[in-house]
Amino acid sequence: MAAALAPRLLLLALLHSECNITEAADRLGIPQPTASRWLAQMGVDLGAPVVVKHGRGVRLTRAGEHLVRSAVSAVADLRSGCRQVINEGDPERGQVNFAFLTTMGQRRIPDLLRAFRLQHPHVRFVLSQGSGDEVLAQLESGQCDLALMTRRHDETHLAQVVLGKQPVVATVPASHPLARRAGIRVGDLADEQFVGLKEGFGFRKFTDELCRAAGFTPQQAFAGEEVDTVRRLVAVGLGVTLLPADEDTVPDGATEIPLIPSVDREIALMWRVGDSVIPAVGAFRDHVLNTYDVVAP
Repeated sequence: MAAALAPRLLLLALLHSECNITEAADRLGIPQPTASRWLAQMGVDLGAPVVVKHGRGVRLTRAGEHLVRSAVSAVADLRSGCRQVINEGDPERGQVNFAFLTTMGQRRIPDLLRAFRLQHPHVRFVLSQGSGDEVLAQLESGQCDLALMTRRHDETHLAQVVLGKQPVVATVPASHPLARRAGIRVGDLADEQFVGLKEGFGFRKFTDELCRAAGFTPQQAFAGEEVDTVRRLVAVGLGVTLLPADEDTVPDGATEIPLIPSVDREIALMWRVGDSVIPAVGAFRDHVLNTYDVVAP
């Protein structure tokens, strides 16, 4: 019944405001006899007429009044959806669903968004952050349009452009004896208490592997979800950590030290291969690539 009624609901909604079959039919671009047949068929489907003659026009019956409330609501939702589709096709008014690693949100993301919004002030963003596996799952499922994360070497169904390399550094309390060094080896941290991200974060796996390669398993005293929290725990002397370099957000009481030999991770912008993207997403993707002076494949 719903499938049969759905194409005719707009006619009923128009009658609610027009009360004239001819005018309602004109609004829909159909002949008046077709509109009359639609109304008669609705009465048959429902088992009760939806309109009755009233002077030169018609008025809704009680059954029609019941149905028109749903019709008006449904048409309003449909119009809203149509407006959203139109806006999505406008590079200045679309929505970008953008995901990124928790370890990238401190400065990199705000800088990218601020520069883009200066040129496209009406584009909307839905932002999400998480571990590498969480961001990858969002990208693969279509929950996000673009993702900023570490490069993957085994994801052939995803397009990815390497934007650059981010050095990994040791962060230690400013009062720590190692803080005075110009550089340290990962092995120099073997006897230290570590503060780091929780298991499940890609960067935690990355740093655990660095430590194992240096011949030890890190003694994890504290594990958190926020990079800023980890740095502040280091600053108050609760341990040391390995994190991406970010001198602007290192709190007082903590010091970043380069690793010897240097260690870095590749940062890539990723999207699904073969997807057609709305103009706003394409514009933001171009903005990111132009910011890092790279070209999409």
